Amino acid sequence: MKFDDVILGRRSIRGYKPDPVPRALIEEIIALAMRAPSSMNTQPWNFTVVTGEPLDRIRAGNTERNIAGIPHSREFRTGQAFAGVHRDRQVGVAKQLFAAMDIARDDKEKRTDWVLRGFRQFDAPVCVIITYDRVLD
Repeated sequence: MKFDDVILGRRSIRGYKPDPVPRALIEEIIALAMRAPSSMNTQPWNFTVVTGEPLDRIRAGNTERNIAGIPHSREFRTGQAFAGVHRDRQVGVAKQLFAAMDIARDDKEKRTDWVLRGFRQFDAPVCVIITYDRVLD
């Protein structure tokens, strides 16, 4: 396979089957991810795999906090809101996505459900959390 094929075949997935993912497949994917280049081959990442009931609890908590209006407690900086051409692209993609999903601009319920899907990790059966040591800022 050529590198171009890999890049051009990439997709963003926003819906998953509920089928469990075999542990061997998760381990294979992580083993490949660990081979990604890193500065001076330090490979500073840590992988935490969450599935099943613990993942369901995380999703429920994320949803409850979002609905309650509790501010996000991310440990990473998200930067400023997009502006200019970047905001235009963001809005354009959202319009296409919502149109494809038949979500009208004034349909607050469907729009809220879409936002909450993100906080539920799009209902994927596995969540892989990748972290690195805070001192490597």
